[in-house]
Amino acid sequence: MKQLVWNNQPTGLLGFYEDLPVAWCAFAPRKDFPKLQKSRVHKPIDDKPVWSVPCTFIAKNFRRQGVSVALLKGLIDYAKENQIKIIEAYPTIPTQEKLSDAFAWIGLYKSFERAGFKIVDRTSQNRPMVRYYID
Repeated sequence: MKQLVWNNQPTGLLGFYEDLPVAWCAFAPRKDFPKLQKSRVHKPIDDKPVWSVPCTFIAKNFRRQGVSVALLKGLIDYAKENQIKIIEAYPTIPTQEKLSDAFAWIGLYKSFERAGFKIVDRTSQNRPMVRYYID
């Protein structure tokens, strides 16, 4: 990770509350995530250049307060400023009322939906592929 940062390669975005970092999401071109390249469930659905959000993190004291939606809206603003046209993610749709934190790191579908993302592939019922298209 250090090497990526030192090489000025995109790695993600931080979300702050005042001066306190409270959120982070991985964000870079899809091709930069080797696990996605090998994924059987989340294969590319077209040959368009997309930037992926494979994981997110919200500090425990800031969860369930809309921080993830705010982070995603900030990510959309960043994409617009940097001429990124398609953002793609692979969030979970929980099958139980209470989801363990260990399974929430990929992001919750409801947060992505609230930020304006749309489902583009349902190869996995509980892990849809979502996208946000920037005009």
